[in-house]
Amino acid sequence: MSRIKKTIKNARVGVFFYSITLFIHFFSRKIFLEGLGDEFIGLTSTLQSILGFLNLAELGIGTAIGVTLYGPLFQNNKKEINNIIALIGYLYKKIGLGIFLLGLVVSVFLPFIFSETTINLTIVYFAFFSFLTSSLLSYFINYHIVILQADQKSYVVSSIYQSITILKLILQSVLVYYYQAYYLWILLELIFPIIYSIVLRSRIKKEYPWLILNNKQNKSIIKGYPDVIKLIKQTFIHKIAGFVLGGTDHILIFALVNLKSVAFFGNYQLIFQKLTQLINNFFGGINAGVGNLVAENDYDNIRKVFWEMMALRFLVGGFICVNLYFLIEPFILLWLGEKYVLDQWILILMLINLFISQVRTPVENFKNAYALFWDVWAPIAEVVINLSVSLIFGMMWGIKGIMFGTLISLLVIVIFWKPYFLFKYGFKKNVLEYWKGFLKLFLTLIFSLLLIWWLVKMFYTVNVNNYFDWFLLSIKISFITLMVYVPILLMNRGFRDLMYRFNNIIRKKLFKKNDE
Repeated sequence: MSRIKKTIKNARVGVFFYSITLFIHFFSRKIFLEGLGDEFIGLTSTLQSILGFLNLAELGIGTAIGVTLYGPLFQNNKKEINNIIALIGYLYKKIGLGIFLLGLVVSVFLPFIFSETTINLTIVYFAFFSFLTSSLLSYFINYHIVILQADQKSYVVSSIYQSITILKLILQSVLVYYYQAYYLWILLELIFPIIYSIVLRSRIKKEYPWLILNNKQNKSIIKGYPDVIKLIKQTFIHKIAGFVLGGTDHILIFALVNLKSVAFFGNYQLIFQKLTQLINNFFGGINAGVGNLVAENDYDNIRKVFWEMMALRFLVGGFICVNLYFLIEPFILLWLGEKYVLDQWILILMLINLFISQVRTPVENFKNAYALFWDVWAPIAEVVINLSVSLIFGMMWGIKGIMFGTLISLLVIVIFWKPYFLFKYGFKKNVLEYWKGFLKLFLTLIFSLLLIWWLVKMFYTVNVNNYFDWFLLSIKISFITLMVYVPILLMNRGFRDLMYRFNNIIRKKLFKKNDE
């Protein structure tokens, strides 16, 4: 399959499963909060964030190996692919052992960390070690997943993972509804990742029958890939920044506010994560496609695709943020109740951070494809800025201050530094080219947002009494957003090129059907 066909298939499968799991996630969340309580849900979220810190040891390996696999996959070099997979297997097993030992050390301090919780300490330990075991499966069994991702076959992973997640959530919801049992809920969190690992491993064997799944290698294999090891060290530091931005919020809220607030914030975060997951599924395989594009070394085509991706991300980010601004609070009221509605400034800060996470993606995709990871000072600065600002303002403003810390670090490093780095060392062009294009898209967005806000306030009421009212409001806001934003975006060349590309794809499909 071509890059575009694989990308479309990844998107189609991802969106299909998203549409099924979206309702189940929100339905199950309500049952979990009512049946297990805010404190338990806050506890599990905090434990998973703590385990995220332990998983920092892995960060960078998957990205570095993915970049290394682009060439051998393109050349169908099976021997080299097996060697690279053997390398990641060796590294992951060493890291898995390290994470297990760190987990044992951390478990000693759990009684002190959760000294104020009313939940039995036995449950805390059972949850912690269940989550730890599930995490270790990625290092000892599931590491072959990297070949599917590098080969633009994320749809295989998505279909298996989402199917098993759906079954898990349904069974958890039934058990919580009837029994309100902590232990049964946690037990399923352990069992289903094991099932996922078995099914995924079997599917990889089917997709790549020539792949050696248990290729036992010793330390000598590292000597054959010094460039990969160097790349891993660089990407490790970069991935730390990504974790701090997205993985420490629960811990900071637990430390600076309280455990119940973790659950309240988690409700909003669930919505944001589900939407982000939808977008990631829609754009599944893009990263590998960009790697293939860069390998062709045609700068005119690279630049064209880059600005098409930027325009598309502005459209998607703007559309989602507008809808969330008007729709998320009424939805929380209907879904969970008034006590779960957070301060609007928290929502605004979360929306700005979400939008930045969207428009940064093309820069990240191309930066990864060029293997530009040696600016190791940038993620360190990002971590320092994020944590210091979050701690200072978090003590004063609570959750708002923590979100503000994330925003400041994104502005300094993601918005200003990374585009400069890509254009100077990847594209080898003046960064002014980026800022001219970015500012055009940004001004288009601001003008559209002001017009949409005025139209919604003039003609629509945001007060809803039931889900049907909310659904009608969502359709109206979505319609007016697209009717305003898309025509204005058409003034941008990147967006016009994107529409022309989509039009060609549709026409080819229609002609193909007519020929058949």
